[in-house]
Amino acid sequence: MLYSMAHGYAPTKDDVLVRLRRIEGQVRGLQRLVDEETYCIDVLTQISSVTKALQGVGVGLLDDHISHCVREAVQQGDEAGDEKIEEVVTAIRRLLRT
Repeated sequence: MLYSMAHGYAPTKDDVLVRLRRIEGQVRGLQRLVDEETYCIDVLTQISSVTKALQGVGVGLLDDHISHCVREAVQQGDEAGDEKIEEVVTAIRRLLRT
């Protein structure tokens, strides 16, 4: 199987990194909230925000993967396409776990 070396998110890599750095800052903020013994509900609200932000990045990467990697594999043939489709279904299951 021959796959392109570039990942599906390559054209948006800088945007993905910006979003992940923003999330990293949110997580550091969570640490400060706990260190300062902030009210539990406020910490939980911020955890929810971080979780949603990470899910947003995950969905974007999934979209890029389907649009690039899966499409390319499907065009190469049945076995390659089937393998990538199963891979993406597994990734979706992982993202949907709570």
